[in-house]
Amino acid sequence: KQILVLGLDGAGKTSILHSLATNHVKRSMAPTEGFNAICINTEESQMEFLEIGGSEPLRSYWKMYLPKVLLLVYVVDSADHARLPVAKQLLHQLIQSNSTLPVVVLANKQDLEGAYCITDIHDALALSDIGDERKMFLIGTHVAEDGSEISSSMQDAKELIGQLVLETQ
Repeated sequence: KQILVLGLDGAGKTSILHSLATNHVKRSMAPTEGFNAICINTEESQMEFLEIGGSEPLRSYWKMYLPKVLLLVYVVDSADHARLPVAKQLLHQLIQSNSTLPVVVLANKQDLEGAYCITDIHDALALSDIGDERKMFLIGTHVAEDGSEISSSMQDAKELIGQLVLETQ
């Protein structure tokens, strides 16, 4: 009953998970070498997140874990325009084999200069091509100053993920 967290290296997956778990910001600079598991308890449920690193050698593991999860959280770097086509291609490859898996796309780093807005991210990832059968959400997020409380968008993402977990169990 895991939630799989995927995305290219440097998208901010580990920072997002830490922020969701602690409600405080901690920017993580080191890329995840392999796997990172975090358990988050809410009043309604216990959520187990499994992050798999986004570097090229680790991407081969992504598909193996997909059939075992309740939900896919896919993180993209909104300011990394050059790699959005790769992020799009990988996302589409991942979900084509599972038409009902709910997907939450986090358009991260919205606070950076030059970051694409939500509609641009939606278009760049061709999310309208993914189909109408699945539950799919796109939320803009950012990890603010170290030590501060998480942003309202991060809180919204956490609540949405919790709600989806309850609905799919």
